[in-house]
Amino acid sequence: MTPGGTSGAPGVVVVTGVGRYLGAHVAARLAADPRIERVIGVDAPDSGTEFTDLLDRVERIRVDNGSLGGLLADLDVDAVVHLALVTSPDPQHGGRSAMKDQNVIGSMQMLAACQRAPRLRKLVVRSSTAAYGVSFRDPAVFTEETEPREVPRGGFGRDILDLEGYVRGFRRRRSDVTATVLRFAPFIGSTADTTLTRYFSQPFVPTVFGRDPRLQFLHFDDALEVLHRSIVEDHPGTYNVAGPGVLSLSQAIRRAGRVAVPVLEPGLSGAAAMARTMGFGRYGLDQVDLFVHGRVVDTSRLEQEYGFTPRSTAEAFEDFIRAHHGGVVVTRDQLATAEQLVLDGIRQVRSAVRDRSS
Repeated sequence: MTPGGTSGAPGVVVVTGVGRYLGAHVAARLAADPRIERVIGVDAPDSGTEFTDLLDRVERIRVDNGSLGGLLADLDVDAVVHLALVTSPDPQHGGRSAMKDQNVIGSMQMLAACQRAPRLRKLVVRSSTAAYGVSFRDPAVFTEETEPREVPRGGFGRDILDLEGYVRGFRRRRSDVTATVLRFAPFIGSTADTTLTRYFSQPFVPTVFGRDPRLQFLHFDDALEVLHRSIVEDHPGTYNVAGPGVLSLSQAIRRAGRVAVPVLEPGLSGAAAMARTMGFGRYGLDQVDLFVHGRVVDTSRLEQEYGFTPRSTAEAFEDFIRAHHGGVVVTRDQLATAEQLVLDGIRQVRSAVRDRSS
């Protein structure tokens, strides 16, 4: 098949995770495509109603993962888009244990259900460039064939490795199904609300002293485009999905008009905890390691196979800046907290220098 070519859109598509931002937008976009007869959004029984208006053309079903097997067979599903992943632990919703249940056990049950769906001919799975992990021994650029040098410290990276292992097993058992795995770089853009956008929305951004990692971002709208094409076209295989080019962390912070607060490694974990107390979201080890080491992937396979190039990392970040410029007001207490964080970092540096010289 030629790049970007289509072999016919599926009739019935199931999208998991429609109670989340990405899943809801993917399902809504597929429902608006006249080539697709029916879009069914699946999510947990306790999922909220935040995206009800967006999903007005999507049939929404709330079931637990263990009930998916019979559901997919009864619905005569042609394609499944698996997006029900949690990227960071939420202490208010079960923490790391609940995250692993969703990402690993939930994905295993979903794939088992797909294996028993007789009409299924297409599977699209959300993955992440976190599959490569991060370490000082990593290559400058990751290709799809690059194996991680070390098992990721963070739970999300480990979950992604487990998920992709299950998909490889599914491919062996159901060779008749076109399976697409999309390793997304961190999302950013004018509408995305992620750990990354919350990190850069802070007035004072914690960084690691002496580190300036190279980063890649993916505009949220380009993620939607690649997911849509993966359903209505046939693109078997695994693909890196990221905006071309890179930004260093210091460049990104300056462009966002924020103030970097350097701390000693492993002090960034403490800085992330401090950021939580300042009301700027949650950060796991996956995010901390990314801000220490960075990560850059090669996207030539995506561009050749899909005939599509996402907007550059710099362009995606500029869109985020335009939407968020001036949106954060620093309170007196937050300023005092940040100043204390800087002073603590200076004391750490001086102490480390004294210890090495003594």
